[in-house]
Amino acid sequence: MEEVEHRIVKIAALSSKGFRAIAPDLRGYGDTDAPDSVTEYTCFHIVGDLVDLLNNVAPQKQVYVVGHDWGAVIAWFLCLFRPDKVKALLNLSVPFLPRNPGMKPVDGWRAAYGNDYNICRFQEPGEIEAEFAEIGTETVLKEMLAYSVPDEDFNYHVTKFTKSGFTGGINYYRNFDRNWELTAAWDGCEVKVATKFLVGDTDLVYHMPGLKEYIHNGGFKKDVPLLQEVGVMEGVGHFIHMEKPNEINDFFRQFD
Repeated sequence: MEEVEHRIVKIAALSSKGFRAIAPDLRGYGDTDAPDSVTEYTCFHIVGDLVDLLNNVAPQKQVYVVGHDWGAVIAWFLCLFRPDKVKALLNLSVPFLPRNPGMKPVDGWRAAYGNDYNICRFQEPGEIEAEFAEIGTETVLKEMLAYSVPDEDFNYHVTKFTKSGFTGGINYYRNFDRNWELTAAWDGCEVKVATKFLVGDTDLVYHMPGLKEYIHNGGFKKDVPLLQEVGVMEGVGHFIHMEKPNEINDFFRQFD
């Protein structure tokens, strides 16, 4: 896989500090396989991919994990299902979201934001892909990355998404309800991995209904009892790792 410096962490910077750093393309992204079936993108499929990778690159070791957005969601699942594989976790933007046994996730977002909310619109296979195709890959990515991105990084993503399309990534959203159904056995379980969490104060995720209260008023700590620190970065949006890569690396290196 090609190295793009501004992804989750600065790989070269971590390597210089003695870490062996790996930034895999998850299923459906970049150069990794992208199955056609929506049902092949459940949390168990993606975590299974990661466990297989870890068994190959670090079979006898626990690893540090860093995740952002969907990477963060998958990292929470990895720590929930296989805490034996993880030494510590740094997650960005998306906190642990405990399963609500009384409501499917998409129904919750539809009730809060209406049918035009992006996650709700993503549910129908092929619909949003057709819209993106009409707009064009470069324009879609410019709208997603609402700040200055180095040309090298931006062109890399345009090339990869032009090749693979957006279906693989969108299929993660199409499995919200399926994941909810499949994880009923983990209802109420805690994430028992040493964890740090960072979010930008202008990140729309941070401003979702009830999320600030959950993060800061004890709910997050209850569900993730080994949570060591929560950091809120001022003036920073959703793509926190791209806006503040050096600060993310510094925060990561402060694990106990």
